Amino acid sequence: MVRLTLDLIAKKSNLKPRKEETTLQYLKKITHINFSAKNIDAIEDLSLCKNLSVLYLYDNCISQITNLNYATNLTHLYLQNNCISCIENLGSLKKLEKLYLGGNYIAVIEGLEGLEGLRELHVESQRLPLGEKLLFDPRTLHSLAKSLSILNISNNNIDDVRDLEILENLNQLIAVDNQLLHVKDLECLLNKLMKLWKMDLNRNPVCLKPKYRDRLILVSKSLEFLDGKEIKNMERQFLMNWKASKDAKKISKKRNSKNEDISNSHISNFETMHHIVPVYYPQVGKPKLVFFSDTQRCLANGNASPESSQ
Repeated sequence: MVRLTLDLIAKKSNLKPRKEETTLQYLKKITHINFSAKNIDAIEDLSLCKNLSVLYLYDNCISQITNLNYATNLTHLYLQNNCISCIENLGSLKKLEKLYLGGNYIAVIEGLEGLEGLRELHVESQRLPLGEKLLFDPRTLHSLAKSLSILNISNNNIDDVRDLEILENLNQLIAVDNQLLHVKDLECLLNKLMKLWKMDLNRNPVCLKPKYRDRLILVSKSLEFLDGKEIKNMERQFLMNWKASKDAKKISKKRNSKNEDISNSHISNFETMHHIVPVYYPQVGKPKLVFFSDTQRCLANGNASPESSQ
């Protein structure tokens, strides 16, 4: 295995020091270091690389993030496909904009408090134990709420993304190959993420739900691409017109049902007040409807005729 040291950087760097330059002067001017796929298993002190802004260390054997505290000008850090299980020791990288941690052993997205400039976070395809899913520390999400614009959480067995509602400036969400199931949860998420214009949820169970695409397009006006397919104005307008027509029919049906209930109520009240009963007259042989209340009133006054009595 190989440790990333200043001597190794000085020897392998693409930049060549001038004759009059010391090693210290040379290290200070380095801005990019690329040691990807070099069997690196540990990072030593890089504090002398004052202007280091981009560090490529992907496809190595690094198990712990260390000795980057003094690389305060770092803007891009590539650590994908290593053996990292914990996100740590990054709090002082105030200028960090892009962090790549895909293909490691990370179970919880944490330790990013203070990285207020972080715009991209890539944590796809963590090698987790069977049945476990990637989790999010609320403190980290809160610290990234204003800055984060791109989040890649693909292939992490995730079944719930409602915690991501706090990322108010997110404009791209890639969550392919997860276990998302409920369209309603996604509708709630899109109601909060007003700037999201690209979302990819391919190969999630939710994609097989009826009207899945239609419902998400209707709930988000900012969404331009869904699952790799562009949402055209004609498609959105057609769905909006369809929904408006459907809603109008519902309102009309509800109004008619209400009017019918009122009408039935009036009839019921009318029958209750007057006690309508059939009275038969022998000489005619046909039933005649009279108000029972009127019959009682006539009998009480002594004006009842024989026919009425019968």
